[in-house]
Amino acid sequence: MELLDRYLQAAKKHLPRARQQDILAELRANLEAQLEDKESALGRPLTQGEAEDWLRQLGSPMLVAARYQPQQSLIGPAIFPMYWFVLRTALLWALAIYTAVSTILIVLGQSAAPAVPLAILRAPWVLFTVAASVTLVFAALEFLSTHYPALSPPVLQQITQWSPATLPPLEKDPPSSPRPRSFALAVAELVFGFLFLVWLLLIPQYPYLLFGPGAEYLRNSPFQLAPVLLLFYVWVIALNVVQLLWRGIDLARGAWQRPQPLQHIVYKAFGLIPLVVLLRAPSQVLILLRNPDLDAARYAANLHTLNDGIHMALLVVFAIVVLQLLWDLGKWIFEARRNPPAAA
Repeated sequence: MELLDRYLQAAKKHLPRARQQDILAELRANLEAQLEDKESALGRPLTQGEAEDWLRQLGSPMLVAARYQPQQSLIGPAIFPMYWFVLRTALLWALAIYTAVSTILIVLGQSAAPAVPLAILRAPWVLFTVAASVTLVFAALEFLSTHYPALSPPVLQQITQWSPATLPPLEKDPPSSPRPRSFALAVAELVFGFLFLVWLLLIPQYPYLLFGPGAEYLRNSPFQLAPVLLLFYVWVIALNVVQLLWRGIDLARGAWQRPQPLQHIVYKAFGLIPLVVLLRAPSQVLILLRNPDLDAARYAANLHTLNDGIHMALLVVFAIVVLQLLWDLGKWIFEARRNPPAAA
């Protein structure tokens, strides 16, 4: 039965990877046995409506797959697969961002010896903060879905009020084609995008969130950021807001199952704007002296070297992004010509 195959395909995406095939085989055998019993009792195959009612009684594929996950008390089985995916993604990005920022601060600092162990010791606290924030969000979602179903967000309603009609079609594309995006991935991108935007908005008020202990050093250092970085920051915020709204609209209208290559290309093209803002900074200066009259003789040479190095790094990043954009655009044009849309 195609509907059962689609159901199992959707459940597979949320099964533990280590035992995915074994669990899927066991689940298929159980469901096919149930199907045979129902058809034997009726003396005929199930109709489409009867099959949908049967699968609806089983629960959403995510909920069925959650029964094979470790049981949680704070986060229920219905949303635990989504929570686990978002948590891993958030921790990975938090660690990458923290490592990059710490490296920059150590390079800019006058003494790296005490900064390195301090950055390493602070890393667990950063990860704990991210994990606690994600857990708190999903615990609130779990509480709403359990005690106030009517107030639960549409994301949870799609899980708890699931319908077999929402199952994606069977994957018949060759292995080289992009895999359909799972619902959990779409929600994870939206949740993490929102958390990332909140983090960005808090940075001006709490620079400690970005620089960690280095915020105090920068406050007392002879250097300061050039005004052009404020414009860069505004563009970064605007692009993140647009991306978050775009993903939210896709999720609301059910356009999350497959990646949107054109959307990705457009967003990457507009992502060049903040880089152009920095590259066109007056005199290519991004770092200034706080008191040039007092510190020019001591730091002028180092400041010039630092600004030149940053400008060269930005040029390299800009070139890489442009090449990636051209590559993605070329692939999109090639795929569009190879697979033209069917005539209405």
